[in-house]
Amino acid sequence: MLFTGTGVAIVTPFCDDKSIDFKALERIVNHCIDGQVDYIVALGTTGESVTLNAKEKSEVVRCVVETVGGRVKIVVGTGGYDTAEVIETVKRTDFSGISGTLSVTPYYNRPTQAGLIEHFKTVANATPVPVILYNVPQRTGVNMTAETTLTLAHKIDNIVCVKEASGILSQMMQIIKECPDNFSVVSGDDIISLPLIALGGHGVISVAANAFPKQMTDIVHNSLKHNFNEAQKVHYEMLELFETIFVDGNPSGIKAALNILGLAQNIVRLPLVPATQNTYDKLNNIIKSGKLN
Repeated sequence: MLFTGTGVAIVTPFCDDKSIDFKALERIVNHCIDGQVDYIVALGTTGESVTLNAKEKSEVVRCVVETVGGRVKIVVGTGGYDTAEVIETVKRTDFSGISGTLSVTPYYNRPTQAGLIEHFKTVANATPVPVILYNVPQRTGVNMTAETTLTLAHKIDNIVCVKEASGILSQMMQIIKECPDNFSVVSGDDIISLPLIALGGHGVISVAANAFPKQMTDIVHNSLKHNFNEAQKVHYEMLELFETIFVDGNPSGIKAALNILGLAQNIVRLPLVPATQNTYDKLNNIIKSGKLN
């Protein structure tokens, strides 16, 4: 399987003027690799990709590829709600050093399951690297069913993984039970990484790992080895953080945590706003307590 273990949905850090802070991006990527993550995912939801223009996206990818330097795999988000535009994005993308793409279910226009199948077949056929499906219905307005995911997994060789953030464990279990042997099912929610792996899943694409890569990797790698006592210990140490970083939305919470750790400024682009002072203070208390060291 190409995508197992701990992936990180990397943030896009900004300067005071809202331009991209490439020095901070380098710091965070190196911090994640030092924490032994297995791959980096750029230009996803956590990376505020919908607020970046084409030039900025290209610069982010270039920076990530140069900073990673071949040490771990890299995945690039190329999804969208217009199939033709997604294909144009793929054509514009330099895939040198890129191991895969993350492609979200089209949002806003709410396609049927038949529409999702045709969309992803078309995108996968135009993409020169393997595709990770991304199902996140609370953001997109449409749930990609287990049957649809399995159809794509069995019929399209270039579709190799699904990031499941539906929150529907029965759906995830059906995919795990019936998917091809070389297809991986990874969690899109930090808080269910351990239980999903216990059910046969293969890892996570994590938000929390931006700030705490070693802890997330300990949870995931121990779970994959069936060392559940060790995984549970770290999971419960991280539980309050998992809950708190999403109180004011993503990536507002994780950027607050990164700011507390001195890795990036606490800046997001509109329409997002920074985490509230109450959330920031709570995160500060969690991080400074020493429990996550």
